[in-house]
Amino acid sequence: MSEVWLPSLKTDTPQDGFDLAVQLARKGVGYTQPDENVRKSLRSGYANDADSLTFASQVIAIHFQTVAAANDYWK
Repeated sequence: MSEVWLPSLKTDTPQDGFDLAVQLARKGVGYTQPDENVRKSLRSGYANDADSLTFASQVIAIHFQTVAAANDYWK
């Protein structure tokens, strides 16, 4: 069982929600490829690839939608 690092999707502000979305995306990568050395070796391949960066932004946007919904869109 993994360590609990996400006690809630609730955030105080949309900015905090976006930061959480980025954290969710990064954690997802870490779970998918747990070897930090492999992740570092792959970074140069996607860091200059517009499609890869667009896909990364899309993953963050999807996570942000989830966080925003969990926070009732900060109404």
